[in-house]
Amino acid sequence: MVFEEVAPYHERRDRARGARIVGRPEALRRIERLSDAVWRAADRLFPVRVPRAWFDQIDPDDPNDPLALQALPDARELIHGAEDLNDPVGEQGLQPLPWLVQKHPDRILLLLTRRCHLYCRYCFRRTAPHHAGPEDPDDAALDAAIARCVAARPQEVILSGGDPLAVTDARLFDVMDRLRPAVPVLRIHTRAPITAPERVTEALAAGLRARAPVWVLVHCNHPRELTEEVRAGLTRLVDAGVPVLNQAVLLRGVNDDVETLVALCEALVALRVFPYYLHHTDRVAGNAHLRVDPAAGLALHKALSRRVSGLALPSYVVDPPDGSGKIQVERAVAEGKIALHEPGGA
Repeated sequence: MVFEEVAPYHERRDRARGARIVGRPEALRRIERLSDAVWRAADRLFPVRVPRAWFDQIDPDDPNDPLALQALPDARELIHGAEDLNDPVGEQGLQPLPWLVQKHPDRILLLLTRRCHLYCRYCFRRTAPHHAGPEDPDDAALDAAIARCVAARPQEVILSGGDPLAVTDARLFDVMDRLRPAVPVLRIHTRAPITAPERVTEALAAGLRARAPVWVLVHCNHPRELTEEVRAGLTRLVDAGVPVLNQAVLLRGVNDDVETLVALCEALVALRVFPYYLHHTDRVAGNAHLRVDPAAGLALHKALSRRVSGLALPSYVVDPPDGSGKIQVERAVAEGKIALHEPGGA
């Protein structure tokens, strides 16, 4: 079944701070295989936004370019399979307030925005209701979310989105300051250091250092994403005393081979970034062409474990659709939370 077209994603004014976005006409001129019709249809379902720093690394002549596969619209996004899920990680029933998700008693996820610098085509939040309504919480909604976190006094609050670094430093730091001292540990889950490295300024690094303990979890899937500018930004954070971890997603055609994963994990460790997680791809509508079968993923992770040290070996995890939270893929299969051979995987 092909998705019906829906109204454009708000008006999509580019308000993602710190990123220069490549326009559709320029992208279509440079990459001839792109279809204007597919771009427009995909954009109506889930925004197409590609930062200049990312776009310039794409090989226009390679249809299997790993950066292009993650960022550019594909006709296969428009196909909805029976096995697809609109809420693949079980968040919708675990939202005490519209901008909060709580799966565990000691952790709360606070969504600062729905905006991103780059909208990854495999994103588990690419469907409604994640991308329905305002792009940002209004003051009343944000106040209520923060008050709920402070009253609950969890060990950790995870700032997520969208991308929490798509908001200004002033807004980010204000939220962090209002959560303290009730919340001992803050985490920022962001792709911005990879997709919009200019966002990682000295002011941002200094502000995070001043609010320690703050942990930054970035999202890098392929060693080619680690450009000189990206490496500089990650180094800026680590040199400021901010611990940085990486969460990669296992993607067909992007990093589902051991050589790519070895190169990625070893490069991250050399940058003092811990390869924390390798995520099994969530079964959201529109990303079936990028999914890897769990059996293949387990075999790949086993091969990776023979090639890298314990310091460079990420845990292979899945966030199952029952909302119970991330667990090892092997355990998820044993407990029947996911199938060893999932529909749509390869």
